[in-house]
Amino acid sequence: MKLPLFTLPLLCALPLLAGCLEFHAGAMAGEPKTATFATVDGARVRYVDVGKGPPVVLIHGFASSLETWDALIPELSKTHRVIAMDLKGFGWTDRPEGDYSPKAEAHLVLRLLESRGIDKAAFVAHSWGSSVTLELALLAPERVSRIALYDAWVYEGQLPTFFVMSRAGGVGEALFSMYYSERADERMSLAFFDKTLVSEALAEAVERSLERPGTVAAALAGVRGMHYAEVESRYHTIDKPTLLLWGREDVVTTLPFGERLSRELPHARLVVYPRCGHFPMLEAKSASNAELIRFLDEEERAPTASVEAPPVVVTPPKVDKPDKPAPEDPKKDEGK
Repeated sequence: MKLPLFTLPLLCALPLLAGCLEFHAGAMAGEPKTATFATVDGARVRYVDVGKGPPVVLIHGFASSLETWDALIPELSKTHRVIAMDLKGFGWTDRPEGDYSPKAEAHLVLRLLESRGIDKAAFVAHSWGSSVTLELALLAPERVSRIALYDAWVYEGQLPTFFVMSRAGGVGEALFSMYYSERADERMSLAFFDKTLVSEALAEAVERSLERPGTVAAALAGVRGMHYAEVESRYHTIDKPTLLLWGREDVVTTLPFGERLSRELPHARLVVYPRCGHFPMLEAKSASNAELIRFLDEEERAPTASVEAPPVVVTPPKVDKPDKPAPEDPKKDEGK
């Protein structure tokens, strides 16, 4: 990665500016009164477990929470047992010092499922949560029946310069201290094609979530755990039926990465939603929910999708506007 010469003095000075980012364990102010927690590998993990039927596990993305799935859980739980959780470092789950790599998060998911008596499930993930799910499929393929990924963040080439620079000791602490919590509303706006979904309430909820103790330290640890070059060459060994759901206008995880992943996963099918950004479960809610439920309800069979099959482009009749946009419900943030 080449950087302009004028940035070198700044990079040299950043370690001097870095403070000590603190982690956090235990309850946090404003927790939702109805939240349920389990102690998993020493961490206090928030989760929901609702519905009856074949189990489906929902894995949220980076800097998000299980509220990502608010528009999906009510529909999915009509016919499935749905388990969603806040991964370590996010939502209302603990932010202890330690490993925040996708592999470490995958182990946490498996331990939670064991505590809930679930041996095997389908996994549905969004963005960075997709890397957690693919790691889990590599670690314990016998625990996975099928996979659905929304706008997956799973390749080294997807990492922005800010993340790559933050791998350096001192530099990452300084960058995250100064910039990680800044302009949350502008960064959220980039994730949506329909900018009206980025409401003032959503921006305020995101800002409050960034203020929770340990959040910045956990986010930096998560970024430092994103070493996809070490694992992406193994994606082709994942033989589970896979559905890829992608927003055509996503500028966070752009469509060429979805096309690449659909070629590398041997039994994958790519569905693309026009007029949709990084959150198809919101901007193409009706169409993507229906596609996902059809996929989950398919009987186990030999996959028929070809690695050469072109993506399916779905044109929904309109862009859905949910009442409670992701990643979090502001009322839940306030513990109401």
